[in-house]
This record gives sequence, C-alpha cells and structure tokens, in this order.
Amino acid sequence: MQYERSSNKHLGELLVERGLIARDHLEKALEYQRSHAGVLFGEALIKLGFASEEDIAQALTCQYGFPYLPLANYEIDAEVARAVPGNVCEQFCLIPIDKIGKSLTLAMANPLNMKAVENIELLTGCTVQAFVSTGTDIRNAIKKYYSGE
Repeated sequence: MQYERSSNKHLGELLVERGLIARDHLEKALEYQRSHAGVLFGEALIKLGFASEEDIAQALTCQYGFPYLPLANYEIDAEVARAVPGNVCEQFCLIPIDKIGKSLTLAMANPLNMKAVENIELLTGCTVQAFVSTGTDIRNAIKKYYSGE
C-alpha cells in the first residue's frame, strides 16, 4: 500500500504556508532532525516547541488526505479494541477505532508507517484504513481501553 500525496509540498512548507511555524523554525527543526537519528520532522518541531501535535496531525491531513480524528470524546467498542493487542498499539502508537467486515480503521500518530500497517494487516487479516490522531490522544485511549490487559 502506497499513500499518494494530495499536496506536493513538504510538511515544513505546509506549516510555514499556514502560518503555524516561522521559516527559521523550519531550519532549526531540520538541523535537530539531522543531529538526532530516527526523529521524524514533526517530532522535531514538537520537541522544539515550534508546533503542537494537533498542528502536525492537521498538516498530515492536508499533505496526504488522511482524515483527522481527535480521540478525546470518541468511544471505541471493546470488541474493536481487542482486534489489536495493547502492546502492538503501544509499539506503533495506534489504536483500532472501527471494524466493518474485513476493513479495520486505525487512528495513528504516523499513518505513513508502512511497517505498522503491514503488521496490523497480517495480525488481523483485515485491510487497514488510517486516520490521523495525536500521539497523546492515542496513548490516552490505549490506557483507557487496554488498562485491564
């Protein structure tokens, strides 16, 4: 599965264009990313305090066309939550939010993580549909729905 960009602009450019970060923040975040192996650009912006998790999630929505779903007031059916073990949800920062037939909808902090999508598809036998949510929302939902594991 390959995701098509709905915008050819990089995440940083979209954030600058929307007035969410300054151009010098873009440069500083890129420098931070270069000096911290494995850190995603959006994570660098958050760690440096230049953008919020919601800003990054909204920009991913704009960049790739993923729907954004804030989870704070979203109720997940217990059976849907059981489709993916809690440790897997924690590992990939995702949570299942709906299941219809062989289609499983996930809220993901990083919906571009193809390894996570492939693992979930193998684990569940379902086709994954991804929504974007913030890492904080997902971690809170994992605590709420998997605390009894």
